[in-house]
Amino acid sequence: MRTFVAILGLLSAASVNAQVKLPKYAHEVLANGVTVDLLPRGEFPLVNIEVLVKGGNEAEPLEQAGISDLTVQMLREGTAKRSADDFSDQLDALGGSWRAASTAQAARISAQFLSKDFDQGFDLVADALLHPSFPDGQLTKLRSRMVDQVRSEKDQAQQAISRYSNAFYFGSGHPYGRIADEATLGSLDRAKVADFYAHNYTGANIIVIVAGRFDENAAKAAIARTFGAIPAGQPFQWAADPATPTASGNRLLLIDKPDATQTYFTISMPGINRTNPDRSALWLVNTLFGGRFTSLLNDALRVNSGLTYGASSNYQQDKLTGALRISTYTKTDTTVQAIDMVLDVTKKLRETGVTPEQLASARATVEGTYPTRSLETPGELAGQLGDIELFGLNRGEVDDLFSSLDAVTVEKADAVIRKYLQPDGLTFTVLGNASRIREQVKKYAPAMVEVAVSQPGFMIR
Repeated sequence: MRTFVAILGLLSAASVNAQVKLPKYAHEVLANGVTVDLLPRGEFPLVNIEVLVKGGNEAEPLEQAGISDLTVQMLREGTAKRSADDFSDQLDALGGSWRAASTAQAARISAQFLSKDFDQGFDLVADALLHPSFPDGQLTKLRSRMVDQVRSEKDQAQQAISRYSNAFYFGSGHPYGRIADEATLGSLDRAKVADFYAHNYTGANIIVIVAGRFDENAAKAAIARTFGAIPAGQPFQWAADPATPTASGNRLLLIDKPDATQTYFTISMPGINRTNPDRSALWLVNTLFGGRFTSLLNDALRVNSGLTYGASSNYQQDKLTGALRISTYTKTDTTVQAIDMVLDVTKKLRETGVTPEQLASARATVEGTYPTRSLETPGELAGQLGDIELFGLNRGEVDDLFSSLDAVTVEKADAVIRKYLQPDGLTFTVLGNASRIREQVKKYAPAMVEVAVSQPGFMIR
């Protein structure tokens, strides 16, 4: 009886999911190159204003890692008509929210306000984006906080391992391998920030998205009046996708943290970019392999063996080809046992492939959670439109998603497993007490690089 009810639930979910569509939205490109998307949605009295500036970390000069994040965070620290305190006070008075950060390929600003406060909220966003003053005092404070954050991450192994892993896997010559540290951040001054802003925050590089409950005509006029008046500038030139990092054998980076009682490690291999045609199949495969709590990796390392509290896998979906990465941690004494188990689970999946039942389960997980995680709020809808514009996609990315997932066969899933879950050419990043694990982990790579966690920065020079 329970099985019958469960099947009915899955069928019902599939029926609902089949109807998932991106709501209608208006798209326009202004004369100066600013891209504008307006998506009216009336369920909640909220409006989300999102602005993306193309380039992000990819636009950073070689020795200025971190300048994109510093610049976008400085936008609210003072404008031609508002001090940092004025901006914060007015944002708080509206009950608004503001998030700003730089990703691999864009600086993103996301602000949310009550619908009735659209005019005042939009004025804050436009003023910050178009008229920042970059006051020296505020820049010094923010830069110091960012440097302190870099240093503090050395004491948070889970954050540190991710940064080391990117730096080691990609290398400093790759945009994704240049990691902000004390040296690069410390070299950034007002002149460099102002120059970065002038070159990148231009009409040809800006995407403005409004989603939620708002007056479409009023929003369109406000955007044309403000963002339509800025210089077009030169569009950001995206880098060609460099050759996927390859090695004749495995590589291993050991980060020595003498006081560590646990070992954190990642295993990286070449993945995909955001437009790769394998992306739907890899989504299902990764869900089964390490992308959910009931994954093969988590079952083996947490549920069945108790070696860790969690093991997972994920893959980047950026402009350039990223990494597929397995991540977990374990007690120092079980380091080799945990790494061996990860490799065994990977090998077994390559050899046996997936069953129809496993594929159906992964598909049900993805299709069952996607709508509420990606299409429910104005902010989520704005995020979807941002990805569509940034990566040159179309609304079919949402409208045709479930048909694309449903089209993944066992044979296709197995082909993707063999293509991406590689048995060799792996990049290991291991953080722990080197004196206790050094000799044991040598077996995973013919050559090993070792650094001390106390060494400044994350770059492997």
